[in-house]
Amino acid sequence: MMKGILIVLLVLLLGNVILLYLLAPRLSGRRRVHPFFGVKWAHRGLHDIKKGIPENSIPAFQAAIEAGYGIELDVHLTKDGKLVVFHDDDFRRICGEKGKVEETDYARMRTYRLSRTGEKIPLLSEVLRLVDGKVPLLIEVKLPSADTEVCRRLDEELQGYRGKYMVQSFNSLVLRWMKKHRNEIPRGQLSENLTRKPDTTHYALRFCVKYLLSNCMCRPDFISYKWADRKNPGFLVNKKLFHAPVAAWTLHGEKDLRAAKRSFDMYIFELNDVGGKNPDFDACGLLRATHSHNPTQYSHIVGLSSHFYAHIGAGPKVFHPPMSKLMWA
Repeated sequence: MMKGILIVLLVLLLGNVILLYLLAPRLSGRRRVHPFFGVKWAHRGLHDIKKGIPENSIPAFQAAIEAGYGIELDVHLTKDGKLVVFHDDDFRRICGEKGKVEETDYARMRTYRLSRTGEKIPLLSEVLRLVDGKVPLLIEVKLPSADTEVCRRLDEELQGYRGKYMVQSFNSLVLRWMKKHRNEIPRGQLSENLTRKPDTTHYALRFCVKYLLSNCMCRPDFISYKWADRKNPGFLVNKKLFHAPVAAWTLHGEKDLRAAKRSFDMYIFELNDVGGKNPDFDACGLLRATHSHNPTQYSHIVGLSSHFYAHIGAGPKVFHPPMSKLMWA
C-alpha cells in the first residue's frame, strides 16, 4: 500500500517537474526587459480613422512619435521579398482588394490605399527612417507559413537601425529562430485563447501556445497575453511563479488601463475607446505609467501579431527620445 502511494507521489512530482520545464520562460528575462517596464504601446500606431489616419500608416506612426508613445506594428514579407507594415493576411478589410500579402508583389501593393484614405502600405524601411530611435518599436512579424525567411530578412533590415526594439510573436518557431540566431535580442511570446473555436485548425499547436507549453522551444523573455484571457493558468504560472515580464493587449478605455497598471508591466492600447478628464490621464486620455527608474535613461521596445502563424519583431537597445513627450509618473 505504502509503496503504491510513493509511486503515485513520484509520478505526480515528475509530472509537475515536466510541466514546469515546458512552461518556463528564460529566467534572465525580467532583468533584460526591466528597462522597458511601464511603456505604453500605440497599437498599430496612434491611428484614428475619424481623422483620416488609418492603422499601420505613416501618419499613425508620426502621431505616436509626437505623443511620445512606443509603436506596435506588424510586418509581412511580400512575394518579391519586401518587408511591409500591414496587419492582416489579406487586403479585404483594410484595402478592399483581393489576395494575400505573401502572394502579392510590392509594386501592385503600392497601388492599394488604406481604409479609403490616400495612405499607402508602407515599407518597414520607411517606418524605420521616420522613427529613427525617437520612440521604441514593438514589431510583430506575420508568418502565415512555416517558412522563417521573414525572420532573416527582418534581422538584415534591423542591422543598421539605431533605435530600440524587441521581438514578439504568436509563432514559437519565429522565437526559436531568434533564440538560435539572435539570442541577445529580448523576445516575447504572444498568446490568447487560441482554441476558442472547437473546429479550429492546428488545434494541438494552438493548445500549446494558448497554455504557453511551447515556451520550452524558445524560452521567451516576456509574455504578451490578451487582456480578456489573462486568467489562463499557463499565463498565471509564468507571471506569478517565474515572475516573467508581462504585457497586456489590447487595452480599451480607462478602466482597462487602470486595471492593467496594477498587474502588468507593459501596455498595448487602442486610442479609439480611451478618453476622460481624470488627472491621471494625459491629453489623449491615456493612463500615465508609474515607474521607479529614471525615464531619461531608458526607453522601451517590443516586437509583436493575429493569425496563429502571423507574428514577430526585433531586439532592444537603449535610446533617448524626447523625454518631454513620454508619459511617466
